[in-house]
Amino acid sequence: MNAKTPAHQIISEVELKALGKRAFMKLGMSEKDTEDLVHILVMADLFGLSTHGLSRIESYGERLKIRGINPEPNIRIERLAPAMIGVDGDNGVGPVVGMRALEAAMAAAGEFGIAVAFARGSNHFGPISPYSVLAAEKGFASIIGSNATTTIAPWGGSDARLGNSPLGFGVPNPNGAPFLLDMAMSVVARAKLRNAFKRGESIPDTWGTDAKGNPTTDPKAALDGFLLPIGGHKGYGLALMVDLFAGLLSNAAYLTHIKSWQDSPDEPQNLGHFFILIDTKRLGSSEWLSERMVDFARILTDSPPADPSKPVIVPGMIELAKLEKQRKMGLEMSTETLDMLRQYAGE
Repeated sequence: MNAKTPAHQIISEVELKALGKRAFMKLGMSEKDTEDLVHILVMADLFGLSTHGLSRIESYGERLKIRGINPEPNIRIERLAPAMIGVDGDNGVGPVVGMRALEAAMAAAGEFGIAVAFARGSNHFGPISPYSVLAAEKGFASIIGSNATTTIAPWGGSDARLGNSPLGFGVPNPNGAPFLLDMAMSVVARAKLRNAFKRGESIPDTWGTDAKGNPTTDPKAALDGFLLPIGGHKGYGLALMVDLFAGLLSNAAYLTHIKSWQDSPDEPQNLGHFFILIDTKRLGSSEWLSERMVDFARILTDSPPADPSKPVIVPGMIELAKLEKQRKMGLEMSTETLDMLRQYAGE
């Protein structure tokens, strides 16, 4: 009898990036765009955010093949004002549009101290943490958000009218780890429901509702229903504000104008993102900022833990620890994802 195929395999960051690049280039993307896309998705995997890492080739790949996403976009950058940038993504892969917007925002913030980039004509752009880290490494504090396909009902409503729009913050520490907050507006991401459904597992009844708005422990019923927002009506309000900035102000689609990722895979989604960057080097020296960041963290982590086995942490600490470990030891990737990548790469 053949040995059972392991569910996970260890692969180095270099090997994984090379495999990801081969897979996406087979889908018609340019080398430069592929490098940026893979960089963002592999960072997600390094952080342990596997639902938003290279496993996304399943959904990105399907849409690239049928041209629901443009594999060779002509992304246009426009200075709307000295420190305000407009980015037309031409229906490119989300992380590529996101990288172009981030780069443009960093350039303008480096010149003026603060800048904002509004992107439209985009798609799902992965998690926010990788963009926040890239900005922090260059000394920029960041506020970044994106809108998304509708999966949440308005507070008190009975059908999906707004998306699970992610919002993230990053603050650099010149001599240490940055603070990173990356959160969706729902209690959990929809991908967690899909994974629970695939594994035949139940879910907490605080994650989502069925199609009638009733709390459910059945992931399939929740997938057919709605995600629940964090903090009830407060999470609903936050989700709306992210969509106003990312979708409405950027001249992208918003709320129910966004095409469904699953129901209309061959149509452009026209998602929007925003990147607000602050050049912390204008506020003081690197020593000044680092000293204050270390003190800020120490005030929190010095709090005696209620459970001695669970010390107090600060946002981003877990993800950055995973990144450091996996860069040394290799990434633990699902065999299913690696097989998909090899299939797309024609291997």
